[in-house]
Amino acid sequence: MKKGFLQNYGFLMFMLAGIVSGCIAGLVWDGAAKLAPLGTLFTNMMFCVVVPMVFCSIASAIANMQSMRRAGKVMGVTIVTFCVTAAIAAVVMYVAISVFPVVNGTYEMAEGQIDRTMGAADLVINFFTKPDFVELWSRKAILPLIVAAVIFGFGIQMNGGPATMTAKMLKDLTECIMKTVKIITYYAPIGFFGFFANLVATHGTDLIGDYGRTLILYYVVSFAYMLVFFPLYARFGGGRGAAKVMFQNLFKPAAVSFGTCSSVATIPSNMEAAEETGVSSDVANIVLPLGATMHMDGSAMSAIIKVAFLFGLFGQDFNTGRAVLAIVVAVLSSVAMSGIPGGGGTGELALCTIFFPDQLAVAFPFALALGNLVDPPATMVNAAGDYVTTFIVERYVSGKDWLQKQLHKKL
Repeated sequence: MKKGFLQNYGFLMFMLAGIVSGCIAGLVWDGAAKLAPLGTLFTNMMFCVVVPMVFCSIASAIANMQSMRRAGKVMGVTIVTFCVTAAIAAVVMYVAISVFPVVNGTYEMAEGQIDRTMGAADLVINFFTKPDFVELWSRKAILPLIVAAVIFGFGIQMNGGPATMTAKMLKDLTECIMKTVKIITYYAPIGFFGFFANLVATHGTDLIGDYGRTLILYYVVSFAYMLVFFPLYARFGGGRGAAKVMFQNLFKPAAVSFGTCSSVATIPSNMEAAEETGVSSDVANIVLPLGATMHMDGSAMSAIIKVAFLFGLFGQDFNTGRAVLAIVVAVLSSVAMSGIPGGGGTGELALCTIFFPDQLAVAFPFALALGNLVDPPATMVNAAGDYVTTFIVERYVSGKDWLQKQLHKKL
């Protein structure tokens, strides 16, 4: 039992210990700002590895896909449902941070202010393309890099896919890079110690209060989202009595996902819950594995709260226009990027490069730390929601009364 707990939460505890001890050092030691290089080492290493990681992992995932024709009605409804629920989750979090602002302190960050504006055409061009190949290989061009990786991956598919040497090389290279990322993350607790010691020494106790407020709000909203919206989704998908059936089978997937912080590890529990509910096997076999990598309502909520926190940190107004863009990016980063190795970090970097291009060295570590600390409830919303999604997909595949038929069989 102790071994399992340490395996699941050991790194999170070490990272949290680094953050807390850094905050304490910043409070009690006037010279804590001298520890800033410890944090800079971590961010620099991450910035250097993230560009090849993003390109190779995405291109490899597409290039090595098996050419199986599974894109029918179930697949289409599933993906649309994932996007819609992620958007709803992002809107819910935006409403929450509008009512309960996560940042009350006033800060003067060293890397300048965000004062650039773009027209719609420039926004699209700069988000998805670069005029020169060299500019593509930069941490500040993460979305254009993703687009290039997707196109390259499909190019490999057209040339033979998994059978090509290029696809095999990309797969092997991706695995090597991910091992490199794992090595770097061992240094994360020390990096966060130096990073937060410097920030607290520079900006005082307001930062600690705002950080704690952000975490508390996320945990509360996550559980509220499950208690309010999951029954609504179940009722929509399964009709009368569906919410009750859903709650009868939800606990195990929710507990497994919260305890393991892994959507993939929750697939067996979700399969069991879906079977007990009466979800057809073809729907469960497509929705649940796909959901483990693409259904990320919790990640969409975390993307919004990260952006809100960083806007407050940099003294910027998180207005309606920016909120709409943030919701779109949250859905993209949670649904489209979460299925690739390192997808969470990629989504966080995408958020930072879009909204805080001049503050990356400060914004990215904050987003990364928040992402790790909210991982248990985020994974719970993601993975337990996979089971709930089967209700909606089943409705469109088997009809509105599918659950009533299943309940009648058990009588």
